[in-house]
Amino acid sequence: MIELRDVSKIYQIGDERVHALDHANLHVYPHEFVSVIGPSGSGKSTLMNIIGCLDTADAGEYLLDGTPIEAYSENALARVRSRKIGFVFQSFNLIPKLSAEENVELPLIYQGVKKAERTKRVREALERVGLERRAKHQPTELSGGQQQRVAIARALVTQPSLILADEPTGNLDSHTSREIMDMFRELHEQGNTIVLITHDNDIARQAKRIVHILDGRLTEVSG
Repeated sequence: MIELRDVSKIYQIGDERVHALDHANLHVYPHEFVSVIGPSGSGKSTLMNIIGCLDTADAGEYLLDGTPIEAYSENALARVRSRKIGFVFQSFNLIPKLSAEENVELPLIYQGVKKAERTKRVREALERVGLERRAKHQPTELSGGQQQRVAIARALVTQPSLILADEPTGNLDSHTSREIMDMFRELHEQGNTIVLITHDNDIARQAKRIVHILDGRLTEVSG
C-alpha cells in the first residue's frame, strides 16, 4: 500500500539545511498496524505529511497503491486525501460551532455525497465509536476522549483504506489514551490499515510493527 524509497525532505532554516527526512525507506502493507516513534524534531510530522499527500518529497520516490505520487494530478491527489486517507490529529481539529454529527458529516459534503447516504454513514460512524447518543453535542460539551472519538468517526466516515493518526493520545490522560488505543486496535482487527505517529513507547508498542525515526532516518524496531 505504502512504499517510500530513499525519500528526503530538506528545509532551509537561515544558513542551515535541515534534513527532516534523510533517505527514508518504509513499507506498509494493506491491513497492517504500524507505529512510527521518535522524539520531537525527529521528522515524524514531515513523514506523516508526505504519506498523507499533504507535502511532497525533495528526493526519492513515494508509491501509494503501487503508483508513484508524481503520476497523480492535483485533482487526483485531492481525491486521494479525501477518499483514501482518514486523518486523526492530536488537537482533534473539530469545528467548535458544529455538532458531533455535523463535524463527521463535513468530509461527505465536500465529496458531494447525497443527504440520505450522508445521514446513514454518519450514524454508522458515530455508532462505531460509541457516540451515537452524543450526535447533537458540540465539541465544548464533550470530553477530550469523546472529541477524539468524533475525530476518529470523521476519519472513518469516508471509508478510507488508510488511517493516519498523528499523536492521537497526546492531549489525553492515561485512562482515556488506553480507551482510544483500544479503539485503534479494534479498527485494525476490522481490517483497517493504520499508521500511528507517536513519541510514547507504551503507545507505540500496541502496534504490530514499530519503526523508529531519528534525525529523519527510519529504522525497523520489530516485525
